[in-house]
Amino acid sequence: MNRPNATSNSLLRRTAVRSLFFVAILWMTVPGLAQSRTDAAKELSKAFSSAAKAAMPAVVSVRVEKTVHVSAMSGPGGGSGFNDPFGQFGDDFLRRFFGDRLPQRQAPRKYSEKGQGSGFIISEDGYILTNNHVVGDVDKITVELQDGRVFDDARLIGTDPGSEVALIKIDGHGFPVLPLGDSDETEIGDWVIAIGNPFGLSETVTVGVISAVGRSNVHIAAYENFIQTDAAINPGNSGGPLINLDGKVIGINTAIVSQSGGYMGIGFAIPINMAKAIEEQLRESGKVSRGYLGLIAQDVTSEMAEPLGMKESEGVIIAHIEDDSPAEKAGLKTQDIILEIDGKKVESYTAFRNEVAALKPGTRVHLEVLRDGKSEDITATLGERPSEVAMKSTPTQESKESLGMEVQNVTKDLAEQFGYRLGEGVIVSGVVPGGPAADEGIEAGDLITSVDRQSVSSVSEFTAAVKQAKKNGKVLLLVKRGEVSQFVVVKFE
Repeated sequence: MNRPNATSNSLLRRTAVRSLFFVAILWMTVPGLAQSRTDAAKELSKAFSSAAKAAMPAVVSVRVEKTVHVSAMSGPGGGSGFNDPFGQFGDDFLRRFFGDRLPQRQAPRKYSEKGQGSGFIISEDGYILTNNHVVGDVDKITVELQDGRVFDDARLIGTDPGSEVALIKIDGHGFPVLPLGDSDETEIGDWVIAIGNPFGLSETVTVGVISAVGRSNVHIAAYENFIQTDAAINPGNSGGPLINLDGKVIGINTAIVSQSGGYMGIGFAIPINMAKAIEEQLRESGKVSRGYLGLIAQDVTSEMAEPLGMKESEGVIIAHIEDDSPAEKAGLKTQDIILEIDGKKVESYTAFRNEVAALKPGTRVHLEVLRDGKSEDITATLGERPSEVAMKSTPTQESKESLGMEVQNVTKDLAEQFGYRLGEGVIVSGVVPGGPAADEGIEAGDLITSVDRQSVSSVSEFTAAVKQAKKNGKVLLLVKRGEVSQFVVVKFE
């Protein structure tokens, strides 16, 4: 009768001994584990420190100045354009209403506008990469190195507003150089270091990870393929390098998403591989020439796949082809679905557009196209993308005649003036009184972000979409005014 109890007591004793044994082992192991983790943290810290110290001599502070002329009456608007309510009336007209109380027009005054950003040296003879919005429209550029040397005669070699890349140069030899890495090898979760001069605080280092790659449609530039990071980026960081733990540049810090103007955990950097190709062209000719097909397409969504006879959503469908364009000459047609370019799968229209733009005019591209359910191979020779000036002049005339309004691309100054973002749409620069647009309440300063539910980021895209919509006799516009957006249907004249 006592045997079960004896057996039970024996089991309890053995279990207790084992427990004490494991506790003892754990007690002896924990310090070792803690020490191992501390050593790993120290090694990571050393990696950050080593990469940052090696990079800092080649990271520069970029200070800029611009002389701004402004009418004493009008304020920053300059007494013309959207901000001058009296600009269309002469003094005689105004005097009939104001009499002697008419304020005297004063001579324009001027003041110096200053700004600051960052950059990094990429060659021993003083070439420096930075952002277009830092140096793109200024009168004077001053560069200061970590060693204290100041160059107040830095030269602008070229800028590319489409990608936000700019190239400047200081004279001299033997400058410290920051090696360039391969941004295509970056992966989500990789550690990165941002270096720059936020708020004028020189040699500032922040650390984070790659949060995402291939970010587009963030309305910062026309050609977007951003690296997203949570490394702190603030005003003044623009143009500085984003480096990996090997101390190589993988991106140019460019912008942040913020409701306060400061760091909120989302920053964007231009991939260095994209910047390399642009830098080469800027160094060679001071400008960038982009490949051009002359078509507008949109992503094939899951909702579109079945009606198009596709098993799954893939590729982009052509919505419009410009007359006499490389696309038309190659035999491409509206409703063609582009599946591949040069053997590479087309993931999205943004990616496809970037791929074409990265190639030089005259390049032959091979496209796999799905037409009426059958696969076809089409070869197209790229043209040169029209300049922004050409894109701005022709199309506006057509929209003025058919819709009773003129539009233009959103420049940096207009974006700041109206609170819009670069690439967010096209801005209405004028409305014909009594015209279709005016009848629907559209005003100068409004932003048009889409045409027939198709996003537009430039005058060229807007005009092509309007031309396509004209066949229906009316067009659906998404119009933004301040913080409010609404759809407006405008009939063609």
